[in-house]
Amino acid sequence: MGLSDRQRTLIFINLVVSGIASSTLSTAMTTALPNVVEYFGVSTSIGQWLTSGYSLAMGMVMPLTAFLITRFPTKRLYMTGIGGFIAGLLLSIFAGNFGIMMAGRILQACGNGILMSAAQVIILTVYPPEKKGTMMGTYGLSTTAAPIIAPTIAGLMIDAFGWKSIFYLVMAIMAFSFIVSGIVFEDVLEIQDKKFDVLSFGESIVAFGGITLGIGNISSFGLVSAQAGLPLLAGAVVCAFFVARQCGLEKPFLDVKILGNRDYAVSVVSSMVLYLVMMGSSVMMPLYVQSVMGYSAVVSGLVTLPGSLATAVVSPFAGRLYDKMGIKKIFVAGSAALLVSNIGMFFLTMRMPLWAAAALNVIRNISIGSLMMPLLTWGTSRVSPKKVADASSLLTSFRTIAGSIGSAVFVGIMTVVSAGSAAVYGDNALMHGMNISFLCMAAGALVLLLIAVFGVRTEDTTK
Repeated sequence: MGLSDRQRTLIFINLVVSGIASSTLSTAMTTALPNVVEYFGVSTSIGQWLTSGYSLAMGMVMPLTAFLITRFPTKRLYMTGIGGFIAGLLLSIFAGNFGIMMAGRILQACGNGILMSAAQVIILTVYPPEKKGTMMGTYGLSTTAAPIIAPTIAGLMIDAFGWKSIFYLVMAIMAFSFIVSGIVFEDVLEIQDKKFDVLSFGESIVAFGGITLGIGNISSFGLVSAQAGLPLLAGAVVCAFFVARQCGLEKPFLDVKILGNRDYAVSVVSSMVLYLVMMGSSVMMPLYVQSVMGYSAVVSGLVTLPGSLATAVVSPFAGRLYDKMGIKKIFVAGSAALLVSNIGMFFLTMRMPLWAAAALNVIRNISIGSLMMPLLTWGTSRVSPKKVADASSLLTSFRTIAGSIGSAVFVGIMTVVSAGSAAVYGDNALMHGMNISFLCMAAGALVLLLIAVFGVRTEDTTK
């Protein structure tokens, strides 16, 4: 690529810094939601679109990023992503009504989608095979640890300076990153002669957006409802047309045929199951501390913080291990730890101290941190270099959808089970619902372990 080690390092640091800043806002608004709802005078059900709408926009833009990465120069595209994100921040800060605030959040999501996809492809392209795992693991701090820690930091900032302080801080970091990008970036990715397929883009929006929206509405309206069922049905049907069209094009908008690669397909399915369980547990832990045990939001943040820090510590370390030994051993150990932590949550009772749940959450987060980026690195290393952008975007899109499913389904299980067992369990009904929900997550972790043992070939290496 003609990059010196120093320039490559500067580019990488910039990717991590901008990644942390942009990823932080994907979850920080959950803490700010009560303040924002009061500020704009809207209902909580309307206000929650600041987070669910963000996820929806991310799900819709991800397929587009594969085309953008292969069609436009790296430096210009990355700076455009940062510029779009900053524009979204400015809209949110100076919004006079909720509609403008929402438009700002959508712009932020689109910018973050470009930045995340481009960063992953850049790292996988400019580093040699023996360093890809380590560098992707370090970059994982921005995509895994930052969104988990963000609600805790946001809570402290909101109490001290108000909800807009979150946007001011992120804007300062992104503005600095924009300036540095203009200085250190080079066009490191190969440009391909692709034409923009309007029909494919439209289909991808309806397919990925419809599925993400439908799943997100299940917890509020139920599966058999117009709000959830219609978007899901439309998304699924159009998704079938989208896949058929991509398979027939000589230069597809998003190359879904790479799913024919066995190892890549295994990495995609595994990442989806991991995200399913991860997002389920990230929603369930605060519910356990606050709704079941009756503690405050501050205590909830303190209970989940050690796990968040564990993710931050283990992610780069897991990347190094992947570079040395390949995916098999890490995959088996990580999925086994995930299974143990969820089974442990099944046995929690109202009399058990909070530190027990905190300890199990640390184990869960260690397993997640050790699996997320190595699975992506391993999967994308199995496709041709020209298809890395498609592979990264496709995997990220699918795991985002799986995460939406996890958030909706496991809360739904807790609600249904606790309501159905109220007569038998009385005051412990919510705890029973939570136990069953985590047992279902344990089943997901067991599937992941079986994939690790039987689906990954022992002779796998990263070389």
